[in-house]
Amino acid sequence: MSDSDKPTGDQLPPPYDPEASGEAGRALLVGVLGGLVSAAGYLIYRRLPDEQRDRLHQQVRSVVETRINEIRSNLNI
Repeated sequence: MSDSDKPTGDQLPPPYDPEASGEAGRALLVGVLGGLVSAAGYLIYRRLPDEQRDRLHQQVRSVVETRINEIRSNLNI
């Protein structure tokens, strides 16, 4: 085999990375766990009395409003 027949650095396949193959499994696990936590949170939320739901809505609105104001001030809008 002559030097002209050898693959150059651009033509070589990437080395096998065993950790990269596990990333898909981790991503799937995180997605499934996130779904379970969301479902549990929704079930708990649905069982709250209306008074507590309203209080929760007010808290979420104030946090979102504060965050939007921070972003606006950082962007000078």
